[in-house]
Amino acid sequence: MRLLGDLDLAEEAMHEAFAAALDTWPQTGIPDKPRPWLISTARFKAIDGMRRRARFDRAQSDLALYMEARIGQEPLEDDQIEDDRLRLIFTCCHPALPPEGQVALTLREICGLTTEEIARAFLVTPATLAQRIVRAKAKIREASIPYEVPAPHELPERLDAVLQVIYLVFNEGYSAAAGAEVTRAELTGEAIRLGRLLTDLQPDPEIPNPEILGLLALMLLQESRRAARTSPAGELILLENQDRSLWHRPHIEEGLALVQKALSSRRFGAYTLQAAIAAVHAEAESVAATDWRQIVALYNQLVRIQPSPVVHLNRAVAIAMRDGPEAGLAHIDAVLAHGELANYYLAHSARADMCRRLGRTAEARSSYEKALALTQQEPERQFLQERIRQLNVVK
Repeated sequence: MRLLGDLDLAEEAMHEAFAAALDTWPQTGIPDKPRPWLISTARFKAIDGMRRRARFDRAQSDLALYMEARIGQEPLEDDQIEDDRLRLIFTCCHPALPPEGQVALTLREICGLTTEEIARAFLVTPATLAQRIVRAKAKIREASIPYEVPAPHELPERLDAVLQVIYLVFNEGYSAAAGAEVTRAELTGEAIRLGRLLTDLQPDPEIPNPEILGLLALMLLQESRRAARTSPAGELILLENQDRSLWHRPHIEEGLALVQKALSSRRFGAYTLQAAIAAVHAEAESVAATDWRQIVALYNQLVRIQPSPVVHLNRAVAIAMRDGPEAGLAHIDAVLAHGELANYYLAHSARADMCRRLGRTAEARSSYEKALALTQQEPERQFLQERIRQLNVVK
């Protein structure tokens, strides 16, 4: 990409290099340094392709000459390759691209997921997903989006897009929008890998960006609970019923250290506050032993800087755990009254749980049914159906 300035040309050249390796390496053996071999071969393949096209396009001839002039350059070292990877992240997440294009391109070019895998994750057809990728690549080419890490004064705007894409990838893996499983480990794993990469490649490791640390901490702390979130049969297990001995301690310890480091800066934001909330859960021996006052206080800060309906909903649930279901229900009803979460099944599920705990069976059943109609994830559907069945027995 750095040499050619065009994702399609870069992919085509690399595909040809991989094909050449499959033909050559069985006879010659795998090179001591296979990566430089592939890059060098891809460069020659690209020059050959440009020469063929040069009869129709003078620009291709000029580019071929430029590439030939650089043949004698030294192979890339590992740190240069890591720099290239960081450039690619910022290119795929450029704010000029539409959000859905940023996510699709990141998953395809950086995470290596197939078009079909990404389409399944985001409930679109492979053809639709492929078009998003094609349009994003065309935008990069037509707008001459530079293949570079932004300058320091541009970093805040560009970094926000990168962090948001990684967060969206993680969220889809942490709670799949549809399908037979609650989580998709390949997506959460890729998001954490990108978070680590971003952390490792900060311009000044001595002055880390707290939100990069906060996002990585949040993902590690949430991912630490994955093994406890479902039964061996794939049934959903709520936080209050999880076997906390199954929580992954190395993730928790790393996440807690990152949260502490991020909070030590006065520049932290929403990701760090969410990570701090996850840290309180991670340190508690049980739901009853959880410091809900601290969690509500953290949500109060989060609401001030990110007053989204989902944040208000999560704060309402925390208030219910601190002050009781009646207080929580009042806050949930206030959130639902604004209408933004009318099609958000977790809002109706949370309201149903408050009503159930208050003995308001008919209201609980109605809210559970609304939630059931809005979710396409099979374990969630089974959980909601079981709650409705239990309420029907109570009547």
